[in-house]
Amino acid sequence: MTDVIVPYGCNPFAQTGRSKLQNKRASLNQQIIKQMRMRAGAENLLKATSNNKVKEMVLLELSYVNSNLQLLTGQLEGLNSSVEVYQNTQETANIPLIALGLKETKEVDFSTPFKDFILEHYSEDRNSFEDEIADLMDLRQACRTPSRNEVGVELLAKYYSHLPLIESRFFSPSRQTGIFFTWYDSFTGVPLCQQNLSLEKASILFNMAALYSQIGTRSDRQTISGLEEAISSFQKAAGILNHLKETFTHTPSYDMSPAMLSMLIRMMLAQAQECLFEKTALPGIRNQFYSLMKMAQEAAKVSEIYDQVHQSMIQMPIKDNVPLFWSTMSQVKANHYRSMAHYFVASALLDHQLSPSDDEDQQEKTLSQVYDRIPEGRSPLDILKKKDERQCVGKAHIRRAILGHEEALRIYSLCHNLNKLEILQDILKASHQRSLNKFSEHEDEDEFTDYTEAPDIISKTEHKAEMEVPATTKVKVIDFFQRLGPLSVFSAKQRWTAPRTIQLQPQDRDLGFTLKGESPVQVVSLDPLCPAAADGLKEGDYIVAVGDTECKWMGVSEVMRLLKDVDEEGIEIQVVSMMDTNPPMPTKSATFCGNLPKTYSMICLGYDDNDKNPKSHKVTKKSSFLSWGLKNKLKSASTLSLPTADHSGTLPWNKPCPTFPSSSSYNNDSSLY
Repeated sequence: MTDVIVPYGCNPFAQTGRSKLQNKRASLNQQIIKQMRMRAGAENLLKATSNNKVKEMVLLELSYVNSNLQLLTGQLEGLNSSVEVYQNTQETANIPLIALGLKETKEVDFSTPFKDFILEHYSEDRNSFEDEIADLMDLRQACRTPSRNEVGVELLAKYYSHLPLIESRFFSPSRQTGIFFTWYDSFTGVPLCQQNLSLEKASILFNMAALYSQIGTRSDRQTISGLEEAISSFQKAAGILNHLKETFTHTPSYDMSPAMLSMLIRMMLAQAQECLFEKTALPGIRNQFYSLMKMAQEAAKVSEIYDQVHQSMIQMPIKDNVPLFWSTMSQVKANHYRSMAHYFVASALLDHQLSPSDDEDQQEKTLSQVYDRIPEGRSPLDILKKKDERQCVGKAHIRRAILGHEEALRIYSLCHNLNKLEILQDILKASHQRSLNKFSEHEDEDEFTDYTEAPDIISKTEHKAEMEVPATTKVKVIDFFQRLGPLSVFSAKQRWTAPRTIQLQPQDRDLGFTLKGESPVQVVSLDPLCPAAADGLKEGDYIVAVGDTECKWMGVSEVMRLLKDVDEEGIEIQVVSMMDTNPPMPTKSATFCGNLPKTYSMICLGYDDNDKNPKSHKVTKKSSFLSWGLKNKLKSASTLSLPTADHSGTLPWNKPCPTFPSSSSYNNDSSLY
C-alpha cells in the first residue's frame, strides 16, 4: 500500500503574478546555464590553443559571454526585487515586505535507475513498482509549483519526509545511482548539480522557508489575524532557515551558504518584528505620555534590527549577490522607524505637560529608561518640570525625525527598483510632512538658534520576534516502497543473495529449525541433517515468502501459523542471505569551479535538456504608515491610529475620519497625530 497523494501543486501554466515571476526565473536560469556552457567551452579552448589569432577571437567571444551573464544576472536581481507580486492584493496601507523566490529545479526521472536497482539489488520484479515510482515523480513535480498556503508547505514537507526513506532504499554508499539533482541558485541563477540527496533536501527546506515568507507578505496587515499570520509565517521561515544552516553546512550554493542564511534569518525576524510593531499600533496608540514613550522604544527596536540586517547585507561576499533593492529597503526602514521613534518622544514632550495629578517619579523613571544618555546639563526631572527645557528637548527630537525622514527619502530615490513602489514613497513623504508640521506648531521665531542634540533612544520591545520551527517539517508518511520489506533490513546499504527456493518437509512435525526476529524472521538453530538444510537452507537466512504468501513484514507467530499445518508433501519457502560487504569509498560528485567557487557541477554544463528523450510516466489522478488620525473625531480625540494609504477611502477603517498625514495632501490639523 502506497501513500495516497492528496495535495498537488498549483497549475504551472496558471497566469498569476507569482507563476509568471517563477516562469521568468526558470527562463533566465536556462539562459544563464547556456552562457555558462559557452564560457566553459571558450575557456577550455583558450587553454588548449597556442594560435594567437584564435586566442584573440576567443577572448572577444568571452567578453560578449561575460556581458550577457551580467545582463542576465541583473534581470534575475530585478525578479528578486519584485516584491509587489507577493503583497496582499488589498494591501494599500503598509510598507511592502520582502519574500524569497522559490528555487528552480530540473525534472528528475527516477524510473529507469530505480527499476534497475530494484532488479539488481532487491531481486524483485522491476515493473511491479511502476505505480510507486510514478507517485514519487508526481509528488516531486508538484513540489515545483506549491500553492501559497499551508497546503503548499505540507506538500513540500511531505516530499522532504520521503527523502530519507528514498535515500535508504536506493542510494548505496558503494555505487552511484546515475540520478542528477540540479537546482539553481535563487540569487545568481547558477546551477548546482549533485548525485546525492543532500542538495535535494537542502533545497526543499529553502523552498519551505521561501513559501512561508510569501505567506507572510500576502497576509492582510490591516487586521489582527492577518498580522498574527504574518508574524508566525516570518518566524517559521527564520526557523526553517536556521535548521537548514545547522543541518546542511557544506552546500556549495550561494543562497544556502552560512553567511547568506544568517542574513536571511535576520531579515525574516526583522519583518516579524515590524509586524509585531504594527499589531501593537493597529488598535490605536493612546495620545498619552507613557503610550508614546513605549511606542518610541518599539519603533527603535524595529530600526535597530533593520540596521543589523543592512550591515549584514553590505558585508562580502553577501554584498555581491544580494539584490540592491533589499539592502536599500532595509536601510530605508532603519531610518524610517528611527525617525518615528524620535517623533513619538517629541510628541510626548511637546504635547503633554507634567500636571499635579501625574506620577512624577514614574514619568522620571520612564524618561530616564528611554535615553542612553541625558542631554548635557539636564536631568530627567528638569526636562519634565521645566516647560522651556521640555520644549527644547522635544524640538531636538523632532529635528532628528525630520532629518531621518529626509535621509530615508534620499536613499529611496537612489534605487531604481525601489522607485517602482509608489506606496512606499507616499508613506515616506507623508511621515516627513507630519514631522515638519509638528515642528512648525512649536516654532518660535523670536527664540535664538538652539543647538541641543536629541539623544539616541534605547530600543525595547515587549514582544520579541523569535525563530519558530514549524511542526510541518516532520510529516509522518508511508514509505512508497514498503513492499520491498522492512527498511531496517532491506536497504541500499545491505547486499543480498537472490531469493532461493527451499522445500520444507517436516519430520514428526519438526521442521528442523527455529525462528527469531520481528520482521522479517530469521532462521536459527538449524539442524544440519534436516531436509531443509540439505536443500540449501542456512542459519541466518531470512524468510521472505511461504508458499505464495509474501512474509517480509510478518513476525515469528504469523510465519509459524503458515508453517504449522504443513503436510507430508511439504511447502516451498523463499529465503535470502545477507552478503558480507566491504564497500569502497563512493566517488564524490565533481564540482566545477570557474570564477564562481563551488557553485555548479561540470555535469550541469554538459547536460542539455534537449538531449533527453521525454519519459512517459503515470498521470496523476495610501497614506503614511504611521499617519495619525481619529477613528472618530468626536469620540476618540485622544487616540492615535496607524494610517493607511487607501486613496479611495473605501476601506472600512478609513471611513470614520480623515487620515493624517495624507499621501496626497498635507494638512496641518493640530488635533491629529
